Amino acid sequence: MKTQELFNILEQNQNKLLLFEYAPKQLVGANYHITEVKHLTIDSVDCGAQTDAWKETIIQLWESPLERGKTEYMTVYKALGILKKVGKMKPYVLDAEVKFEYSNASFHTAQLFVNDYEIQNNNLILKLAVEKTDCKAKTICGVVDTVKEMVKSEEPCCSPEGNCC
Repeated sequence: MKTQELFNILEQNQNKLLLFEYAPKQLVGANYHITEVKHLTIDSVDCGAQTDAWKETIIQLWESPLERGKTEYMTVYKALGILKKVGKMKPYVLDAEVKFEYSNASFHTAQLFVNDYEIQNNNLILKLAVEKTDCKAKTICGVVDTVKEMVKSEEPCCSPEGNCC
């Protein structure tokens, strides 16, 4: 989801409570705070020696140990107010991918994509998901998805003379 899409959804649902599903049927606690917004520029080189660049907006969620047991979730209106304040200080790139950074005692720190959202009663639930790492240079490096398709190469991909880093 792009940053602008997130803002549009938030604008349309300001009267709702904002919940985050970080794994199937697992919600970020009502004691969460938005503790940081990062505006990232990624400038990368993949294993096929191909360059790429893109922007991301990372919104960090943190559960306050002092508010354990809290049952009332943050309103979309309040979250939107926080995000708008950030935007006045550091403008957003609205076509940047938006991710939420989160962890708890039983879930590793991860940057989670917004996979979908759902309106349920008075709740706006953002459904987050982990995206697995992948090789962007499969074709260049001769990497195939299944063993059946594997073709033996005379030159190993990762040799000093190979096309890969």
